[in-house]
Amino acid sequence: MRKIIIGIVLAFVISFIFKKCTEGKTNQTIINEHSALIAKEIKNVGKLIVTEGYFSDAYSYKNSKPIFANLTSNKQALIIVNAEVTVAYDLSKIEFAIDSTNKILKIKSIPEEEIKIYPELEYYDIESGYFNEFDADDYNKIKNIVKERITKKVEASNLRINSKNRLISELSKFYILTNSLGWTLQYNDNKIDNQDKLEILKL
Repeated sequence: MRKIIIGIVLAFVISFIFKKCTEGKTNQTIINEHSALIAKEIKNVGKLIVTEGYFSDAYSYKNSKPIFANLTSNKQALIIVNAEVTVAYDLSKIEFAIDSTNKILKIKSIPEEEIKIYPELEYYDIESGYFNEFDADDYNKIKNIVKERITKKVEASNLRINSKNRLISELSKFYILTNSLGWTLQYNDNKIDNQDKLEILKL
């Protein structure tokens, strides 16, 4: 009878130890799987074009070239510009760290937005002087001036604000993912425990 009791106790102890060891390995496997899933989702986001805008402008180009004494040779043109502007974030360049022990996804930094301008130029009323004709330098100079003018219009518009709002909308997907897995999302050491906090982030 004594041997039977000892056998039952030993079986119980072995079963308990085996269960604890198995639970630990299972939990660690799940955590590792979650870590791999989160890292994969971030790396797969790629380049995100969040905003597109269209701008128009009219620019009058004039250039005078001195010839002799007070004589000059002039050239001028009217340029109509229609430009497409895109604002994009390369989210594959997000710097992040995964704290698997505490189940925390830490977003350290988000890359700066990439603003690209695609201008289409139409030339009207082109007038060249006999000693001052239009050449490649003129067209390059006009393109650079046009780009600067459009850039100023972009800065004065709400394009950047719209792009930030779209970016935050995309970042909310990280919050939904981590929250569904029982993890915590942090940005610059700030805990994001609800989607409203994403709206006040200083990106």
